[in-house]
Amino acid sequence: MHKWQIGDVKITQIVELTTASLGPHLLPQATPEVLNAIPWMSPFIDENGKLVLSMHSLIVESMGQTIMVDTCIGNDKERNYPRWNRMQGDFLEKFAAQGFTTEAVDTVLCTHMHVDHVGWNTRLVDGKWAPTFTRADYLFAEQEWNHWRVEEQEYGPVIEDSVQPIFDAGMAVLVGQEHVVTDEIRLKPTPGHTPGHVSVHIQSRGEEAIITGDMIHHPCQIKHPSWSSTADWHAEKAASTRSGFVEEAADRPVLIIGTHFSGPTAGYIVRDGDTYRLDY
Repeated sequence: MHKWQIGDVKITQIVELTTASLGPHLLPQATPEVLNAIPWMSPFIDENGKLVLSMHSLIVESMGQTIMVDTCIGNDKERNYPRWNRMQGDFLEKFAAQGFTTEAVDTVLCTHMHVDHVGWNTRLVDGKWAPTFTRADYLFAEQEWNHWRVEEQEYGPVIEDSVQPIFDAGMAVLVGQEHVVTDEIRLKPTPGHTPGHVSVHIQSRGEEAIITGDMIHHPCQIKHPSWSSTADWHAEKAASTRSGFVEEAADRPVLIIGTHFSGPTAGYIVRDGDTYRLDY
């Protein structure tokens, strides 16, 4: 677990799990041979040179509000991936150990509606899916919802068990892709991975951070922004968005917090010859 302070904003990482099993499918370009040749990549790969991905939520405390960014995979969900199917993890125990309660979350913000970003939106209560964070507004980009409400997801009935129940409970709030959450927190449109994908821009007392969502899955995509994921809705758009973002952020004091970055999880993008690296 990591914690960061951006001006008056506090950010706490809650890790559900880490895995090296998804990398070959997700980013086939990122072979062990390629990754082992990058000196700064070691915290983000395993001993075999495989990508390590972290599934975690980020709890952002801003102006008296507790905002949960992405809710990981969740327990008890039927998923077309063995390790995640009807998972029984200790995410909520980790959440509580950091001093948070499900009743104290004011806002749940999902960067997009993929399986590993909406799972703890709900939990199984008396055989039905109920909102986990019982007092929260759940913010979804309207363009994202309009896409997934009619599209089938790869990993199982994600919308049915982790998003639709929030609408049924009257707790969903559809917002634009530049929505202002507080005076310190706003959404940043970063389409490509999904149609309505957003990142989260944090600015307080002259300091800045960006929570990437899946605009960047792994730090190797900072060195190779053209590497799009097999999970991207539109590979060319994703690469264009990522390339523009990396160039814009390079050599600026903006902390980049990767939604799936393992190891140090965050750092600054700096120029490295004719490409870029993460300085952590």
